[in-house]
Amino acid sequence: MWVLLEGLVHTEVPKDLRDRVHVIDHPYAQAILTTLRDRRTGQIDFRKGLVRLGRVIGLEMVKYLDGEVVEVETPLGVKAKGFVIKDMDYVVIITVLRAAMPLVEGLVKIFPKARQGVVSARRIEEGVTNGRSFEIELNYIKIPRIKSEDTVIIADPMLATGSTMLAIIPKILEYGKPKRLFIASVISTEYGIRRVLSKYPEAHVFTVAIDPELNSRGYIVPGLGDAGDRAFGTLR
Repeated sequence: MWVLLEGLVHTEVPKDLRDRVHVIDHPYAQAILTTLRDRRTGQIDFRKGLVRLGRVIGLEMVKYLDGEVVEVETPLGVKAKGFVIKDMDYVVIITVLRAAMPLVEGLVKIFPKARQGVVSARRIEEGVTNGRSFEIELNYIKIPRIKSEDTVIIADPMLATGSTMLAIIPKILEYGKPKRLFIASVISTEYGIRRVLSKYPEAHVFTVAIDPELNSRGYIVPGLGDAGDRAFGTLR
C-alpha cells in the first residue's frame, strides 16, 4: 500500500519546505481525503470525514510538542518508565468559521484541554479576476489570551491563496506570542503555503495534500469544492 501512495503527487513536499510543512501521507488519511474529494459524498459523510481528519492531524502535531520521560508505579508496585507530553496542557485552537468547525471537533479529541477561539473571515470575491489574492473581511474575533508556553493551532480546511491566514494571523498575535504556531488544513497549495511562511517563517503547516493549481477564482484544483457548503448542506 505504501508503494501505491508514493505515486500520489499531492503528498510531495518541496525540499526547501520540508522542515515546516508536514503532509500526512498515512493511508487512512489519504483514504478519507479521497472520500471528501468525491462529488458523490453527501453532507453527513463529508462532515464526518473532516472530523476524522482533525483527529489524524492532531496526532501528527503531537509529534512536535515537548515531552519528558517519567517514572510511574504500576498497580503491581513496580516502577515503569513512561512519557508525558507536557505541552498538551497548553494549546489554543482557533476555528476559522464556519468550514473549520468539523475539523476542530476532531482536533479537540486529541487536545481536550485546549482553550478555543473563533474568527469569522470571508474573502471578498467580487471583482477579483486573478484568483491569487483576496481582500478578507473579518466580522468577528473572539480569542483567549495567548501565553508564551502555548501552541496555537489555526484550523481552516483549505489553504488556497493564503489570504485568509495572512489576514487573521496578525490579529491572533495581538493576544500574545505563542511558543509555536501551527496551521491545520486538509488541502493546501504551494503558492498559499509560501505566501504564509514568507511572512511567518516560524509557522508550521500540517496538511493532507498539496494540490497543484489555483483556478481563476482562487479555488484549489482538483480540490474538494467548498468545504463549508459541503459540510453544512448549503450548496446552491
